[in-house]
Amino acid sequence: MLEWLVLHFCIVVAGTWLARRYAIRQALVDQPGERRSHTVATPRGGGIAIVISLLVAAAALGVRHPDQAPLMLAFGIGLLLVAGIGWVDDHRPLSPWLRLGVHVLASALFALVIGDVYDSVLVGVAAFAGTLVLTNVWNFMDGINGLAASQALIAALGLAALAGGAWSLLALALAAGCAGFLPFNFPRARIFMGDVGSGAIGFALGALCAVAGARLGDKATLVLLPVSVFLVDAGLTLLRRLLRGERWWTPHTQHAYQAWARGTGHSRVTLAYAAILLLVILLGWGVAPRDAFFIAGTTAAWYMCCAFFWLALQKKFSGAAS
Repeated sequence: MLEWLVLHFCIVVAGTWLARRYAIRQALVDQPGERRSHTVATPRGGGIAIVISLLVAAAALGVRHPDQAPLMLAFGIGLLLVAGIGWVDDHRPLSPWLRLGVHVLASALFALVIGDVYDSVLVGVAAFAGTLVLTNVWNFMDGINGLAASQALIAALGLAALAGGAWSLLALALAAGCAGFLPFNFPRARIFMGDVGSGAIGFALGALCAVAGARLGDKATLVLLPVSVFLVDAGLTLLRRLLRGERWWTPHTQHAYQAWARGTGHSRVTLAYAAILLLVILLGWGVAPRDAFFIAGTTAAWYMCCAFFWLALQKKFSGAAS
């Protein structure tokens, strides 16, 4: 187990260092602006290292666990599609609808295979929705130093306890990879994850949620806890933009975490979000032995708490929102 974690940590450390050198040579740099939360020009695309680590993990696990090979293959192809379109977008901006179309294709492929493996249309539909939503949620929420990587690290640890078998090892590979990336991105960002990384991480977490949910059966709502903080912030912010008639697909700085970061700084917000999610993971482990009704009620109550937290942050820092 330790060797597995060290391997993927080292892959991402080396890969991120190389990605940074490449980004500087190719002038792949995010400039500060009114629709961005950073103030210093910073290279992007470091998330490619996490993608490589996950592909290595999926290939190794598919070989070691032949019964999971078809699903690992579908995951790997879907991850390549999402990361590939993100990599291209990091080099030259693409239409958001083209990116979304590729995300739909990747999610549909994974959904078809997992639905067949578990002989369940419901599992397939849930997998399609989960991977598509989280792919875009992690992309939306990747806006301040360390936030997307730290949330993915903690969420992956939580899902590792739920997914079981080969998928627990995949979740641990994701956690180790995020740990390898964080020193380059927090507390000071020497490179950003880029669309290649944020979208791929979201897809990986969606796939892990789908597999864990299929394994848990009527207790599947447990998988909503590790991704709750990002889901609520992204979901409510998107809903507000839709209600206002804004161009919801364009860059903005209206998320609760962005408003909070303008008031207190990136590091405090990233650490606070991490602490909150760690408590949620502990909550999930605590309620896991209970019945499905209790788990669903606890999950709903937690999402309501997150919604009130989002409202409080938006109200307190509304003067800084844009």
